[in-house]
Amino acid sequence: MTENSLDTAGRQAADQAGGARTDASGTGSGGAAASTIAQQSRGGGRPPRPTLGRRAVAFADSLWRPALVLAVFFVAWWFVAAREYVPNYLVPTPGQVWETMTTQWSELARHTVVTLYETVLGFVLAAALGLVTAVAIAYSRTLDKALYPIVLFAQVIPKIAIAPLLVVWFGLGLTPKIILAVLIAFFPVVISGVAGLRSTDPELLDLAATMGAGPWRTFRKIRFPNALPHLMAGLKVAVTLAVVGAVVGEFVGASEGLGYVLLLANGNLDAPLLFADLILMSAIGIVLFVLVEIAEALLIPWHASRRAGVSLTTS
Repeated sequence: MTENSLDTAGRQAADQAGGARTDASGTGSGGAAASTIAQQSRGGGRPPRPTLGRRAVAFADSLWRPALVLAVFFVAWWFVAAREYVPNYLVPTPGQVWETMTTQWSELARHTVVTLYETVLGFVLAAALGLVTAVAIAYSRTLDKALYPIVLFAQVIPKIAIAPLLVVWFGLGLTPKIILAVLIAFFPVVISGVAGLRSTDPELLDLAATMGAGPWRTFRKIRFPNALPHLMAGLKVAVTLAVVGAVVGEFVGASEGLGYVLLLANGNLDAPLLFADLILMSAIGIVLFVLVEIAEALLIPWHASRRAGVSLTTS
């Protein structure tokens, strides 16, 4: 069985859901469909790659809506704080928050690096362990019945409740924070991975078996590529939850990190520092989410949602 045959079969499995939608849109606009077909025939069966200018325009088009929402939010925040409808020790002005961030930037940057390190390491471990667990559950009915209830049980336990226990077991270092990040980010990876691995068309699996492909080759060429869209969706959820896990661990016992700064600001009623800390936490989550989104675009550019230009961050 050739590599190209299995590659084609794997992409066919992942594109089945988008094929019907493409056909439906093509019948509704005959001229556009004919133009697309003509362009693909001239380009060797592939749609033309967008130019740098078109990519820049598409990127700008995807940014103006969230930028407008943020601008409205900051204007409303400034108006409420400047008029002191809420006391400034509860809601500071954007200028006070900016001044705090600039004057204490070196200290805030140090704590941000700590939280970022805990988040990234926890997310990477959760992604690796979650993928291995998903493969075990999807391939083995025995492991499915044995592991799935344990995974669900571990998810429903409030993580803030076990954080003090982790501090007692592992001390006040980075270990309990990373473990909490793993525990919180683990579940979405498992669920999305299992759903993706089980969504492969059985006919394609039968075809691969009749062509002599073994289990590992079938997984690498058909099952895993087909599961990538589901898996990447779970990873985007997991990377934001990993930030929550790291911060929760810092709440319980830490001497550095953004969670530790948040407790200090809350105890001292330092609202500007508290708001600055929350902004930095949000920035970590947004940046990591965008990085996973970029990885998705690089890993599955052939998927129907990518070819159609449908993306969570640009729609």
